[in-house]
Amino acid sequence: MRTTHFLKSNAPWLAAGGLLTLLSSFGQTFFISIFAAEIQSEFSLSHGEWGGIYAIGTTASAAVMVWAGGLTDMFRVRNIGSVILALLAVACLAMALNPYVWALPVVIFCLRITGQGMTSHIAVVAMARWFVAARGKALSIATLGFSVGEAVLPFIFVTLLTMMDWRWLWVVAAAVAFAGIPILIALLKRERTPQSMASENASLGMNARHWGRMEALRHPLFWFMVPAILGPSAFNTAFFFHQVYFAELKGWEHLTLVSMFPIYTTVSIAAMIASGWALDKFGTPRLIPFFQLPMVAAFLCFAYAQSIALTVVGFVMLGLTSGANSTLPSAFWAEFYGTRYIGSIKALAAAFMVLGSAIGPGLTGLFIDQGLGLETQFIGVAAFFIFTSILIWIGVRRYARDL
Repeated sequence: MRTTHFLKSNAPWLAAGGLLTLLSSFGQTFFISIFAAEIQSEFSLSHGEWGGIYAIGTTASAAVMVWAGGLTDMFRVRNIGSVILALLAVACLAMALNPYVWALPVVIFCLRITGQGMTSHIAVVAMARWFVAARGKALSIATLGFSVGEAVLPFIFVTLLTMMDWRWLWVVAAAVAFAGIPILIALLKRERTPQSMASENASLGMNARHWGRMEALRHPLFWFMVPAILGPSAFNTAFFFHQVYFAELKGWEHLTLVSMFPIYTTVSIAAMIASGWALDKFGTPRLIPFFQLPMVAAFLCFAYAQSIALTVVGFVMLGLTSGANSTLPSAFWAEFYGTRYIGSIKALAAAFMVLGSAIGPGLTGLFIDQGLGLETQFIGVAAFFIFTSILIWIGVRRYARDL
């Protein structure tokens, strides 16, 4: 199918996916961390305390995702998506109005489960289920919303932060999330249901069958993949979570660092599109063992960078993996475990991903408070991604023969 014809024929569904991934930004770490300095100052929190609060709220959201993610197997995207966007907007308002430090973990939980958790989960599960032959292409297009959010929102909100109180900016975020509801409903006026698409476009997994959630959980390949699910979420999150502190370490203004984000986003978009095309052509088994290797170079660059130029190289490497991470893992679950129960299986993976985003900021914040420098930690992170790449290669090499 030609790309232009594919886009025209599927525009409403692809646009709905893109809208959801874009609006998930308000619960993503790169957005919340824009306000790290203001939140720490307002509530008198150290790096470790703020990271700990973030980890508690995010870990709780990971636990709930195991159950909540399975709802995508039962409800239309139009309905469940609208409810989740409404809850995301309420969570943004809660951040704007909350005066109590004890309530911060609850607010973070609400932002993470509705934003990073469910809003993005609904989008990628819909693409993986609705599209089979062009799954990679659909995922790469719909997940452009992530990249647009990463490129545009930090620069806009950091700039607005110099003119407006940080709490009012969360009110703005709530208004944008609410505004997305009627747009989503309009785009999915003619929506495909999960049940009908599961029947029409049945995509079988290993051993020519559909795998249930508990079957996938007991399968060794799932656990070979767990460190790879945790890694990018944990340490990509940690990097953006500590962006203000990282800029201070390098002696730069925060806005100087944020101005590099569009480079990261541009590379991420290119990698996303390229990986989507490549997985439709070659399949995930040939590609997925290598997609985290650029993260090794990225964190070594961040560890040793004394100049903006080397940091830019780091963002380029980070973007390569981030872009591929938007398409390859989602296609992996559908290709290896089938699509009938993809919502429930992907919910397990999403829970580990969210757990990783809790571990990263919490662990790095604790180490900072204990005197272990962020740049030194980044060297260890690079070694971790070598380890995950080896694990993926071993697992996929063993079980790809069952496809």
